[in-house]
Amino acid sequence: MKPNFVSAAEAAKLIKSHDRVYIQGSTSIPEVLLDAITARSNELEGVEMYSAFAVGRRDAPYATTELRDNFIPRSLFIANSIRKAVDRGEAQIIPCFLGEVPGLFRDGYLPLDVTLLNVSPPNEEGYCSYGVSCDLAFSAVECSKVIIAQVNKQMPFSYGDPLIHINDIDACVEVDDPLVEVPTAVPNEKEKNIGQFIAELIPDGATLQIGVGGIPNAVLNGLHDHKDLGLHTEAMTDGVLPLIKSGVINNSKKVIMPGKCVASLALGSRALYDYMDYNKDMVFRDVAWTNDPFIIRQNPKVMSINSAIEVDLTGQVCADSIGTRLFSGVGGQHDFMYGGALSEGGKTFIAMTATSGKGISKIKPVLTEGAGVVTTRFQTQYVVTEYGAAFLKGKDVAQRARALINIAAPEVREELEKAACERFGYRFLRMR
Repeated sequence: MKPNFVSAAEAAKLIKSHDRVYIQGSTSIPEVLLDAITARSNELEGVEMYSAFAVGRRDAPYATTELRDNFIPRSLFIANSIRKAVDRGEAQIIPCFLGEVPGLFRDGYLPLDVTLLNVSPPNEEGYCSYGVSCDLAFSAVECSKVIIAQVNKQMPFSYGDPLIHINDIDACVEVDDPLVEVPTAVPNEKEKNIGQFIAELIPDGATLQIGVGGIPNAVLNGLHDHKDLGLHTEAMTDGVLPLIKSGVINNSKKVIMPGKCVASLALGSRALYDYMDYNKDMVFRDVAWTNDPFIIRQNPKVMSINSAIEVDLTGQVCADSIGTRLFSGVGGQHDFMYGGALSEGGKTFIAMTATSGKGISKIKPVLTEGAGVVTTRFQTQYVVTEYGAAFLKGKDVAQRARALINIAAPEVREELEKAACERFGYRFLRMR
């Protein structure tokens, strides 16, 4: 059997009306295929387009008002390319933990007909790699009837689950399409303070789960004098490269895949993608595996570091919506917060600046009306702002309120104290 190389227009003809199509994510959205499919939109109706965590260089071409009857966008995590369509009500989000989505595919809750991939050129044995995006692609391929792939000279070859033999691809389209690059966020002064507070709480020999942005990079910048750190995370970013290259991250203390950096997806610069290419020390796995709390917990001293949009005085964490406006998704926050809490010596952190870019306090008496709870008050351990770290585990609600007020922006503390007095009464007053 020979590989079936065709044009993008020919590959697009494999899509039929009312098909259910999964689109690979991370920084590897198969843009050439999406353009070809969109170009024949007048021949299609009711095609369900499933996407998840992905960084696009533009709005999704199929998610427009003009094509809303041709394509039905459904998002498993609201990414930038689909957010406007969600805001218009022309795309919808399916609430779920990212780690449970493979089960939704495999158990038939979200049946798939087609998967669109963006893969590396084949190795000597004929296997292509999904490169920067194993996450949901691994299970989507397993559950789809038709596989269409861009075979992309720009895609790194990564090891682990994300491999497919080129002869198992129904239609291959040869492209030379650069991956989206996510600039390394440079921490500002507030983020540097947050990073330092967290870094001081991370012991040698810890296993890190860390996200994307200025605060995660500030944490990583504070770990250069640490020893024997490990990496088991959802997203691999540029921020970990200096620690890997210096040997601070050597994965020597991990129980799960010792000696290997483990992730489900990668997003960063070309330098990260080049470092990944044919690097056997970096392994990418199905997100159902990387995000399984009972796998996560087996590593020692798991340090789970996540962000939030707002936190209330009892420790409830909203991370996916701004009031009633759904903005992103749960991702792996819950899975790693739970797995980290179960890990021997594990710690979990919600890290955020005390105020938003508009100067609004992120620590609130109660969550904004319509805000979703991603991490419950029963799970929250540390909440960290530029004013310090509040440790909530084992504290009653009045004690939690006091600890959170102490790390809120100074100009809102009096307002928060009044709210806490009204809500928690005598016991809060006694802590003054």
